[in-house]
Amino acid sequence: MALKLGRLNRGPHLPALVASSISREIAQGRLKPGDQLPSEQALATTFGVSRNVVREAIAKLRSEGHVWSKQGLGAFVAESQNALVLTIDRDTLRESGAFTDLFELRRILEVDAAALAASRRSQDDLTSMQNSLEAMTSAPYVSVQWLKTDLEFHLAVVQATKNPYMIQFLGFVSEQIWQSFLSVGGRGLDSDKMARATVAEHTSILSAIEVGNATEARAAMRRHLDSASQRLGLSTDDRERPTKTGVRQRRSEKATAAPQVGE
Repeated sequence: MALKLGRLNRGPHLPALVASSISREIAQGRLKPGDQLPSEQALATTFGVSRNVVREAIAKLRSEGHVWSKQGLGAFVAESQNALVLTIDRDTLRESGAFTDLFELRRILEVDAAALAASRRSQDDLTSMQNSLEAMTSAPYVSVQWLKTDLEFHLAVVQATKNPYMIQFLGFVSEQIWQSFLSVGGRGLDSDKMARATVAEHTSILSAIEVGNATEARAAMRRHLDSASQRLGLSTDDRERPTKTGVRQRRSEKATAAPQVGE
């Protein structure tokens, strides 16, 4: 099967563009597990880039588990396409329901993370949460600074769990959500009432963690993320579910395509 590769427009992040093009060939089956990639020189000529760019692209693919290399032979498509590095294409978060799904995952994880934080937090963790909350209180609602301090608060909560996998995974998910917020800002929202409510929710989370009340910390985080979901216009109640006849109902067409406000 002929590969659909061609010259790239000059611009930044050329290695990432080359890697993305090769990944697409793998995903669409034109490059199959065990297939050898064209030589570095051939790829450089095809894409119109230098061999150094190709080397960086292959190194990226290798780190993500898409290809493996053998000295003197070249690069080969990996047998398993279970990527070793979790990635989310930010463009997909603009698709209907995708952002809702990611926020739902965050909610599931952060609720229990708050409970763990209440049991394991240190004074340094509490200080980080307090500093973030103070900075949030003084920043304009849903401004870049607000969103940044909101992220920092939640990351401080996760850091307090002392669970390295939770810290890494939730840090990644939160970063994707934060970047999506930045792409749309606080369009359509400038409410002092909502700002006060959001700060109050974070204060309740901090208070529960501070006194070591895991049950209340869990409940406070759940209330906050439920309220944030409503402010963002997200709904997890209208997605596909099996009916009694086994026919799956379609998710409501009103599912959001992207976040429209901050939390």
